[in-house]
Amino acid sequence: MARARIGVARAVTAAVVLIVAGQAGAADVHQAASVPQAGAPVAEAPSPWQIRLRALGVITEDSGYVNAVPGSGLSYSDTVTPELDISYFFTDNVAAELILGTTYANIDGQGTIGGLGKVGKVWLLPPTLTLQYHFTEFGAFKPYLGAGVNYTIFYHQQAGSADDLKVKNTFGTALQVGFDYMVNQHWGVNFDVKKLFLKPDFDVTVAGAKLTGKAKLDPWLIGAGLTYRF
Repeated sequence: MARARIGVARAVTAAVVLIVAGQAGAADVHQAASVPQAGAPVAEAPSPWQIRLRALGVITEDSGYVNAVPGSGLSYSDTVTPELDISYFFTDNVAAELILGTTYANIDGQGTIGGLGKVGKVWLLPPTLTLQYHFTEFGAFKPYLGAGVNYTIFYHQQAGSADDLKVKNTFGTALQVGFDYMVNQHWGVNFDVKKLFLKPDFDVTVAGAKLTGKAKLDPWLIGAGLTYRF
């Protein structure tokens, strides 16, 4: 009877040893599988920062007026200028973009003040901040929509046929649509269209008479260029 008990004890002990050994081996295999093998490629998380360099066409609407002058109108020159934008991605889909660029506009009289010709010329700096949603389900093709705010600074203002001209800095709003086509992880090409709603007030002096008015620029910003994601 004692021998039987000893035999059972030995069998139980052996079974426990085999179970423990098996669990330890399984743990070693799992740990080895979870450790990256030497030389294995590791996926690199994209940087949240991105820049673009574009050629930008600025196409204004020819609208505006001088107060107290019925039938008066204004028109503005269109330009092409380089533009830099900086984007920060909060998530894969949501980003903020700041565009930086400067250009000029010649201002001409129209309607009843058409005889004035070129009233003046102003330079403008229109930094624009938009919040964007990027669609990521189309592979290398990455379209986006955006909306935001603009603050335009008018500087180096020169009177033409007017004696004096002062266009006032102003806020505006912006809508945006565009896409990036990424050639690789870092480089891509970009096409972008923005609509700025921009209606600055101005003071003008003509033949000694001081007048006021509103310049309804409301430009389209149409750009194409290169994208770099850090």
